[in-house]
Amino acid sequence: VADETLKGPSLDNERSTCSRGLATLFLLCLFNTIINNFSDRPKLTDSYTEDTWMKLRDAVSAIQNSTSIRYNLEELYQAVENLCSYKVSPVLYKQLRQVCEDHVQAQIHQFREYPSSSLDSLSFLKRMNRCWQDHCSQTIMIRSIFLFLDRTYILQNSLLPSIWDTGLELFRTHIVSDGAVQSRTVEGILEQIERERNGETVDRSLLRSLLGMLSDLQVYKDSFEQRFLTETNRLYAAEGQRLMQERDVPEYLHHVARRLEEENDRVISYLDQSTQKPLITTVEKQLLGEHMNAILQKGLWMLLDENRVCELMLLYELLNKVKGGLTALLQAWRDYIKSFGGEIVSSPEKDKEMVQELLDFKDKMDHVTQRCFQRNDTFINAMKEAFESFINKRPNKPAELIAKYVDSKLRAGNKEATEEELERILDKIMIIFRFIHGKDVFEAFYKKDLAKRLLVGKSASVDAEKSMLSKLKHECGAAFTSKLEGMFKDMELSKDIMIQFKQYMQNQSDPSNIELTVNILTMGYWPSYTPMDVHLPTEMVKLQEVFKVFYLGKHSGRKLQWQPTLGHAVLKTEFKEGKKELQVSLFQTLVLLMFNESDECSVEEIRAATGIEDGELKRTLQSLACGKARVLNKMPRGKDVEDADRFHFNSDFRHKLFRIKINQIQMKETVEEQVSTTERVFQDRQYQIDAAVVRIMKMRKTLSHNLLVSELYNQLKFPVKPADLKKRIESLIDRDYMERDKENPNQYHYVA
Repeated sequence: VADETLKGPSLDNERSTCSRGLATLFLLCLFNTIINNFSDRPKLTDSYTEDTWMKLRDAVSAIQNSTSIRYNLEELYQAVENLCSYKVSPVLYKQLRQVCEDHVQAQIHQFREYPSSSLDSLSFLKRMNRCWQDHCSQTIMIRSIFLFLDRTYILQNSLLPSIWDTGLELFRTHIVSDGAVQSRTVEGILEQIERERNGETVDRSLLRSLLGMLSDLQVYKDSFEQRFLTETNRLYAAEGQRLMQERDVPEYLHHVARRLEEENDRVISYLDQSTQKPLITTVEKQLLGEHMNAILQKGLWMLLDENRVCELMLLYELLNKVKGGLTALLQAWRDYIKSFGGEIVSSPEKDKEMVQELLDFKDKMDHVTQRCFQRNDTFINAMKEAFESFINKRPNKPAELIAKYVDSKLRAGNKEATEEELERILDKIMIIFRFIHGKDVFEAFYKKDLAKRLLVGKSASVDAEKSMLSKLKHECGAAFTSKLEGMFKDMELSKDIMIQFKQYMQNQSDPSNIELTVNILTMGYWPSYTPMDVHLPTEMVKLQEVFKVFYLGKHSGRKLQWQPTLGHAVLKTEFKEGKKELQVSLFQTLVLLMFNESDECSVEEIRAATGIEDGELKRTLQSLACGKARVLNKMPRGKDVEDADRFHFNSDFRHKLFRIKINQIQMKETVEEQVSTTERVFQDRQYQIDAAVVRIMKMRKTLSHNLLVSELYNQLKFPVKPADLKKRIESLIDRDYMERDKENPNQYHYVA
């Protein structure tokens, strides 16, 4: 117990009154107890000495005369202990409670008589707080002096509240439970909170003390919390409606986040912890839950279009707090991807940029899921489903364009990326490739472009080619890449054959001065090429026959078909500047060799001598006379070649390099060629459907139409319509591979 001397007059005004009143309380209580139990001067035992009695009388006399009390708390505590030891604890407790109750009852008048003006609400709260603080300090002092009574007699009687609880009970009963006082107190607190929400500065310590009072008195929930939550609900309902009309979504989201932070700060600063959950739930419901659909409709697409990462992150965090928020966000996110991606895929005028835009869009959406949506698996899966949905709305075209995009990256001359960057690009392309249903369309166009790269020597990197092949094999299986792998094997075998052919030529009695390189292509692996008969020089024809004899001598029973459209050559040429080597196509070779015999030739003469088809011939002449390396001069000058044009050898040609590559002007792939490639794919699909039907029927023997169709969908790896399946089934019935049941037309039987 603190060793502290109580002094009446020496204390400041209010505190002096408080302390003197407190001293009077417990001293009168002690004195009355003694008087009631010991009328007149009792006969005192050794344990209750004459000195104790004199101290109590002096203390009372000092209070009455407003002079200092000469006894410290320890002596008063001892006096209480002595009284309790004389078995007067019940009377002492009763007297103490009565004196305290009388004192508390006297305090209520100052609040009932307080002016009711709203301007005085703050001073009313301050007076209430001061009264509560005084009451607490008085109760603590009384408990300190009467501690022996509190820990013996009161503790042993379970029905009696402790001195502290008695003080709370008296304050609750006589002051706070008063209807007018409680109402005015709560209204004053709510008014202060509303002012703070409106941006004004309030006394938080005052609010913390008063709300702590309500909590200690166990009236917090009933008297304050319910009204507080009702006012909060009303305030934010109106605010949400107003701000959704006035502000754009990013600004509104930041406002909501700030409001939630403010309310959490209020809980930490002065509200009871139990209020946090219902308070935050109320704010989230009114500012987010009620406007969730409006926020998504008004702002999500704009945020995604502008790549507002911070706001998207905030949107996810806020909607994650609201019931059903992420579900609504997920659906809106899926709809956005389908809409935006659908515009990319469905616009023919954007075909040139389609694949790059798809890759950029996928990167952007991946960034959003990782940064803003916390790598939520549900959102990642929804993104994949959305991509798969919109990319297949336009059948076959995306697959074709992806194959061409890969060709542009793997073709020699692509200096846009290093090997590491190229590998990353191929990985990204494979992600888009996975979404495509018609992978056989991709294979057809990819195979055609790969053949050009391998045969013309335009592949940028063999390692990159094989890396792409490995990715396709891992994704689609060995059957998908077997023909592509066969193309690489043909190129490697051709190298071995040419080594053997060179050895063979060295043993010939009449060696040629032309060095021949031949690529042997297996027809089943490579795209089909339309043969073109051209007039080769006698030396070339003779060398072809030599190779034919050599090859068929090693591989009897095989048939060789020459493809001049894929050939190329290196010509040794003499200009005035000196000797040069020209790396040209076979068609360019045939044209240039004519100028060994004549200085000038017409288009018609060249056509008759070479046998090259008209369109191909004009492109060849254009590359030789109108390109960067003009080894022929055209008369008259111009970019286009006409039938009346004449050409002569440009002996004045100059170039800094010794070996010059003259590129053939490539004819852009025509619509007919694209349609032809697509039709070959569809033809292959029919064969695959027929094979699958026969395979299933051979195993099952008898099967209904619905079960057969279901099995086919499980086995086929490309999209197919039920009507197409029905046509193939009818075709197989006509060819006696299967038959209908005579009684049930929807039942099929396998015909062995």
